[in-house]
Amino acid sequence: MPAVARLALLLGISLFAPHALASSPISETGELQGAPWRIDVPNNWNGELVMLAHGFEPVGTPRSSAWPANEATPALLGAGYAVAQSGYRTQGWAVADAVADTERLRQHFITRHPDTRRAWILGFSMGGAIAIASLERQPDHYAGGVALCGATLPGDVLASDLLTTLVAFDYFFPKAEGLPADGLASPAAAALPQMQLHQGIATALQTQPEAAQRLATRLEVTPEELPGVISLHALVFHDMARRYGGMPVGNQDTVYAGFGDDAAFNAGVKRYPAVPAVSTRFADELALTGALKRPLVIQFNHRDPTIVPRMQGVYPQLAAKAGATPLPTVLPSAGEGHCGFSDEQTVAALKAVADKADAASAP
Repeated sequence: MPAVARLALLLGISLFAPHALASSPISETGELQGAPWRIDVPNNWNGELVMLAHGFEPVGTPRSSAWPANEATPALLGAGYAVAQSGYRTQGWAVADAVADTERLRQHFITRHPDTRRAWILGFSMGGAIAIASLERQPDHYAGGVALCGATLPGDVLASDLLTTLVAFDYFFPKAEGLPADGLASPAAAALPQMQLHQGIATALQTQPEAAQRLATRLEVTPEELPGVISLHALVFHDMARRYGGMPVGNQDTVYAGFGDDAAFNAGVKRYPAVPAVSTRFADELALTGALKRPLVIQFNHRDPTIVPRMQGVYPQLAAKAGATPLPTVLPSAGEGHCGFSDEQTVAALKAVADKADAASAP
């Protein structure tokens, strides 16, 4: 089993979930400017298209020659929707690439199917950020969107949250055996194999249960989930830094709270400067403003260690501040873990945004 797959099992979450789809009446795969794609159209097509944005795929994850269907695809096809999905030209935190690749595929589909009545965008996990960014930047192309278990935060906000995790671990567990002396936010940590990083974190946490509990409480996860969450935060943060060529955010002026003795924490935590040019480009390319012009439905899972409560309210607050019209609808949490939605719940979320769009266009 590949190391990334083993890590996903340790995390207890689904990072990326392709599905072996039985052949549909029309099923095509191909590549557009380096991005693999697939399109499925059911016999009972209702004339509407779902652009499906998948979640985080760690760099180095093996890819099949033909892009596989996301596990939600059969349910969407069964509900009458055509489904188009891009694999994106790059792996990792590929939000900026994914927005462009998804739009390129949408245009390809419309060229092939000019009678398409409406298009929707639906994203899981990292795909939630892709869906919202697409909806904000390309409102004329979509009737609405859905973000499920989504990382619905501006990129700089998310990166700052991840950096907090790493420097907090280093504060409570300095010079942990098997981990870089310079800490989890250092380039040396980025060079470690992910399974070695995970094991070093798990071993260190066991040495100080009280500190581990304090850290788990602040990060809004259980102590059992903590090693996987810290490992995942390190994986994503270092992918961001690698992709953009340096530290995308810094913490030199951050005032931390919630770590017990906050005065001591702020005095002792390691500080990192952002690389200015990197920070500017990063914030711009991964911006979410809240300025919606199309309906959006957001739904999270119960007890999701990946998208925890402090993250879930960020985008609705942005939208309210920006005066979004209409405001996003946040459905009650459903399912368990990360992206633990049933087929029925996924289709219901899509139906909810369609109902919202229909109501908005009614005389």
